[in-house]
Amino acid sequence: MASQIRPSQTSPLPIGIAGALAMAAAMGFGRFVYTPILPGMMAGASLSAADAGLIAGANFVGYLLGAVLAAYGWAAGRERRVALAGLLATAVLLAAMAATDSLAAFMVIRLLAGVASAFAMVFTSSIVLPYAAQSERVSMLHFGGVGFGIALSSALVFLVNLMAGDGAHGWRLSWIGSAAIAFLGLLIVAPLLPRPVRGATRVQEPPLPWRRPLVLMTLSYGLFGFGYVITATFLVTIARTTDAGPVVEFLAWFVTGTAAALSLLAWRLLVRRVGATATYAACIALEAVGVLGSVLLPPMAGALVGGLFLGLTFMAVTAYGLQIGRTLAPESPRRALAFMTAAFGTGQIAGPLAAGWLAEGSGSFTLPTVLAAAALTVSALLVVPILRKA
Repeated sequence: MASQIRPSQTSPLPIGIAGALAMAAAMGFGRFVYTPILPGMMAGASLSAADAGLIAGANFVGYLLGAVLAAYGWAAGRERRVALAGLLATAVLLAAMAATDSLAAFMVIRLLAGVASAFAMVFTSSIVLPYAAQSERVSMLHFGGVGFGIALSSALVFLVNLMAGDGAHGWRLSWIGSAAIAFLGLLIVAPLLPRPVRGATRVQEPPLPWRRPLVLMTLSYGLFGFGYVITATFLVTIARTTDAGPVVEFLAWFVTGTAAALSLLAWRLLVRRVGATATYAACIALEAVGVLGSVLLPPMAGALVGGLFLGLTFMAVTAYGLQIGRTLAPESPRRALAFMTAAFGTGQIAGPLAAGWLAEGSGSFTLPTVLAAAALTVSALLVVPILRKA
């Protein structure tokens, strides 16, 4: 059973802020802080590129599992409690990463963290996004929170590394600091996140109508997950292996987060002119260019251009992709959101595993990054028939 959460007369701005902070904690820190911490972990905990890919892949397995579980009706009427529980679990699991240096333990913790972040994302979105009809600022704030979290996590890790001397000695403190910020986010979100309207009608969403446009969109979204995540996981590590320097490592991820936070605002004019689907395809194509640039340009330019293009596009693709999916399945919007997230998660599982293995074998991240760009190109092309029909 899935409950319909109807927007009340509550001001949408605090709800957008709640969504932003929840996404910053669950996604910006819960999922993506691994990227700036990873180089220090590889040095301090003696992890190989393949090990790093396994840890990232475990997180995405958990994210996939959480997205699939969220598609069913067990949380009907309890969406708010599940969302807040996901945020609390995120904070606890971030702290747990500092308590071990075992590869197996890292994988288990990150798997559970993936489940927690998926629950927080899906159920917070199901509460917050209905208020976007009252104000488009709600969706921009909600999805922009991920970029805010990424930028803040980059600054945190940079400062910790400065205090510790390097990432090899500071990576544990970075996880603990991330946990503290995520818990603070939970404390602010809890009173702002609205409760489901009492007496809201509970309805059973029918099975998804797997018509051709929805199938193509889901495949495209899954390939996007594969293509973007290789750069999103290893961008700072790529900068480290090319000796770009610690300031460039910080700036690459900080630029990614800042651009992501502003990306929906930046793409708004194009959406109004050509629509969400065309903008979705354009963002993926631009991201493919940035992904290639991260390894083909000189180290400093590659890190900054790769981070900028990644930030400008990946949250816009996520937001517009889910919006398009809901439009293609108006009778089962939450199922569409959950299953598209599951496809996205499947791509994310394969991406780091393939990248870690290829980087280990080839000695650099060039080959896996070219593969990522190819996947993004196919992802954009899959949307062309939907554009023609529109």
